[in-house]
Amino acid sequence: MEKRSLSFYVLAAFFGLFVLFLYGPTMTIGILSFQGPTGGLTFPMRGVSLHWFRELFEQQAVGDIWGAFRRSFALGLMVMVTTVVVSVMSGLAFRKRFKGSGVLFYMAITSLVIPSILISLGVGLIFNQLGLKIHWATSGFGSQLTWTLPFGLLIMFAVFNRFDKSYEEAARDQGATQWQTIRHVVLPIIAPSLIGVALFGFTLSYDEFARTLLTSGSYNTLPLEVFGMTTNVTTPVIYALGTLTTLFSFGIIGVFLISVRIMAKRRAKMGNDAGKAV
Repeated sequence: MEKRSLSFYVLAAFFGLFVLFLYGPTMTIGILSFQGPTGGLTFPMRGVSLHWFRELFEQQAVGDIWGAFRRSFALGLMVMVTTVVVSVMSGLAFRKRFKGSGVLFYMAITSLVIPSILISLGVGLIFNQLGLKIHWATSGFGSQLTWTLPFGLLIMFAVFNRFDKSYEEAARDQGATQWQTIRHVVLPIIAPSLIGVALFGFTLSYDEFARTLLTSGSYNTLPLEVFGMTTNVTTPVIYALGTLTTLFSFGIIGVFLISVRIMAKRRAKMGNDAGKAV
């Protein structure tokens, strides 16, 4: 067996520190959420129990945790669906060069480099000037799309740049219409990428704070609610909330990854069946 060089161990140690830095705070919150009934917000722990998780489902003195969760979940689904649809349509449109396509592309991704709080402030001012009510489902929805759409567009552009057009030509040779080609050939092939765009859209929306801060109106989303709780709640119940929301996020990622594997196996099976038919 070949002996490892010193650089390998140095890089491995550096990567280990990076992982610890990345997940250390989350692990700390997870551990402290299992404090006993008399536990506080810091170490050392005072007992071990599920008390604060049970407390989380009781009526809280401040805030509306589960209402905020429902709003964030609904907003995440709205943003996810819109991001997928617009990204696919834009990717299809940009497959052919047209006048002004370069300018339009850079305008679409400019919002990635603009400070998020300025986007939130600008959207809020526009709604005020137009006399429209600021609400998480309207102004909040629009401000979050300025964050998720550029990512979706970049992914779709990369996918279609590598897309083999011979599949579409073969479908048209068999008499398929343009819509049939898109539905039965293009979309199944790019389905794993669509799941990636959907995952980006949902998680970025569910987790977004700055772009929602001045556009959510009277009702907080979950990130805003958690931030507000940090100034009012002085018990580990806030850690229990953080642990559950983290597990929920990992669960969403797991569902998407399983969906990608199922689609990949289905595509492989379809390819094998087509090969046997030939």
